[in-house]
Amino acid sequence: MNPHKLTLRIACFCLIFSVTNTHAQKQKPPLGGRIAVVVDERLSAVRATPELTGKLVRRLSRGRLVAIRTAKTDRDGVVFYFVNLSSRTHGWIQREAVVSAQYRNDDERLLTLLKNSTEFDRVARARIFLDTFPRSALRAEVLLILGDAAEQVSAKLSREAEKRADKDAQFEHTYFLNYSGLDRYNRQGVTFIFDPREHRLHYDGAAWREIVRRFPRSPEAVEAKKRLDSRFFGNAKD
Repeated sequence: MNPHKLTLRIACFCLIFSVTNTHAQKQKPPLGGRIAVVVDERLSAVRATPELTGKLVRRLSRGRLVAIRTAKTDRDGVVFYFVNLSSRTHGWIQREAVVSAQYRNDDERLLTLLKNSTEFDRVARARIFLDTFPRSALRAEVLLILGDAAEQVSAKLSREAEKRADKDAQFEHTYFLNYSGLDRYNRQGVTFIFDPREHRLHYDGAAWREIVRRFPRSPEAVEAKKRLDSRFFGNAKD
């Protein structure tokens, strides 16, 4: 076997084997209302009253689950949800901070948000979309966005990893695949593999393959096939 192909296969196996999919470790959702997830941490302040000047109870991180009990609109037209964080903690949070599969068009709202995001934020919000809206008609579009965002950031990650690599080491590619900058992507279920020809990382293409498999007649499938038929992925199949 061509040594470059062997190295690529070993690199793929090592990184994929090491993935710990944190999304399988689901949070226990709070009780008492419709389940929603925080998608915009810039607006995720939970307050004691439904107003932007209300006393801060807690600020929530992206991905946190809440239970929506009711809604109220303030004098400026800003909508707040009264949410449970746990059996003992609750408060008011701005509607735009969260999305719920039980609310119509929330998938469209999240798609708009992730389109206006960049790099890791785009990947993380795409992952939340895929987990929250498994039956959305927009799923193929989001999968394409996720894959493209991961591949776009792979060049930057490659440059950063190369700075920390030992070029005299026998297995230099392991420095790329163990680069700590990959960790947060890894936690989102996004995997990168090493290309020995270009001496850099690439996205592994999982989202594109899902599009081709599940949505073969969609416009996104046409684009996904183009990505998978590229020089790198074409060689990786050999």
